[in-house]
Amino acid sequence: MKRLPIGIQTFSELVDPAENFTYIDKTAVLHLLVTEGKYYFLGRPRRFGKSVMLSTLYELFAGNKELFEGLYIEDKWDWSTKYPVIRISFGSGDFSSEKRFDEVIYDNLKSNMRRLDLDCEDAIGKPNSCFRELIESAHNQYGQKVVILIDEYDKPILDYITDKKRARLNRDKLKGFYSTMKDLDEYIKFVMITGVSKFAKMNLFSGLNNLMDISINAKYATICGYTHPEVEQTFAEHLQGVDMAKLKEWYNGYNYFAEPVYNPFDILLFLSNDREFRPYWWSTGNPSFLIDLLREQRRYLPDLENSIADDIVLDTFDVDHIDLVALLWQTGYLTFAGKEQSIDGIEYRMKIPNKEIQVSLNNLFFGYLTNLSNDLRQSKKGLYQSLCQADMPGLQSNLGSLFASIPYQNYANTIIQNYEGYYASVTYAYLASLGLQLIAEDATNKGRVDMTITLPDKVYIIEFKVDQPGKALEQIKAKGYHEKYQRGDQEIYLIGINFDSTEKNVTDFDWEKVVRKSQ
Repeated sequence: MKRLPIGIQTFSELVDPAENFTYIDKTAVLHLLVTEGKYYFLGRPRRFGKSVMLSTLYELFAGNKELFEGLYIEDKWDWSTKYPVIRISFGSGDFSSEKRFDEVIYDNLKSNMRRLDLDCEDAIGKPNSCFRELIESAHNQYGQKVVILIDEYDKPILDYITDKKRARLNRDKLKGFYSTMKDLDEYIKFVMITGVSKFAKMNLFSGLNNLMDISINAKYATICGYTHPEVEQTFAEHLQGVDMAKLKEWYNGYNYFAEPVYNPFDILLFLSNDREFRPYWWSTGNPSFLIDLLREQRRYLPDLENSIADDIVLDTFDVDHIDLVALLWQTGYLTFAGKEQSIDGIEYRMKIPNKEIQVSLNNLFFGYLTNLSNDLRQSKKGLYQSLCQADMPGLQSNLGSLFASIPYQNYANTIIQNYEGYYASVTYAYLASLGLQLIAEDATNKGRVDMTITLPDKVYIIEFKVDQPGKALEQIKAKGYHEKYQRGDQEIYLIGINFDSTEKNVTDFDWEKVVRKSQ
């Protein structure tokens, strides 16, 4: 049985027959990449295979033909030409001061100097000059244009995204470093820059206005990540007995306008951990910055999943203007549901990619909104059973207990005060953290209902009100929000929930079961 390449980011090790690792050939899309352009930027969430892609490009341009035997590109590449390759990575290091940041840059440059047998006269105190000299010297010594591969270009900024002063300083240092390349086109063969976030070009890549962003280019949608057919074919011997529909539900769904992909890290950890469905990728990160932004921007949580973004939102991300939706997309907590042409450009509809993110993200949000422990297994189990059994008194009791347990100081703090969508956001996060199939702001031909929950045999149409007893159910019936579900064979329940801002709890819970008309 092939070994799982967990933590392996070096292409030469991945394809070494002696190591016997599973490997998915991405050289077809890489061949398209290197033959169609010269300066590229690719944004993908963490642990998505960007480093492996850059390692593959390194070996390709270095002309190491023996590593590509049997791969798509083997007979399509000119192996007689070997290019000098400069590799820069900001994946590790201390960026807390200019001195320490300079040390990380010099360590990168020195590593390249040793490998290329070059030296830099202007090393001390002049990292940008040293970078320029390295590019020119590599070109002159090897007689070929230089390939530049930069991994995790944005980590020095993202590490301090909530410390705006340090983030600005690191951004400005990176801007100067990257701008070194702008006047050296005659020496450069190819540039690939990868990272998580897509910072505004005018603020970080002002000198590289010819940098082509392929992050949402359909031709390169699967350049990182695994497609479902790739997983089925490559890991077949590891997947025997696995519920493939459930695998897709949990981990697939990252959409870049072609076939959706899995995060490789999830697949590898799932297979190596007795094929248990857990939030493997989520557990490796620390998305506390999302809570900091939520405090600043106070977004209505159900709106995030169905949010609309445009190119202006996605292209103007910067230290001083961090849009929560843009950041959720870039970091992998939202993905594209689709796009359409609007009167002034392209609009993108967003969604949560899969069950792992739905459960984990909403647990995070729920904890923030309530100051309650996420360890509410018994309460969640009771709520889920109430929904499965259409036990309306049980459902009302569970929701009432939930809001009764929220600490009083949470209401006194600015988190909640005068926050119109608070009650609905708490309820949404709580239900979504169960992994239920929810639609927030469910569109009908007569308006939008606050929430729809779909089970195999039941549909719940839910409307929320604050200090308006009796109005929620009345609105559902008057608008006929449930009518679009009447063509199915599921039982339909209408639920109107009113929260009292004085009692800080559910005070009215009205419901009806829809009686279908006889055929």
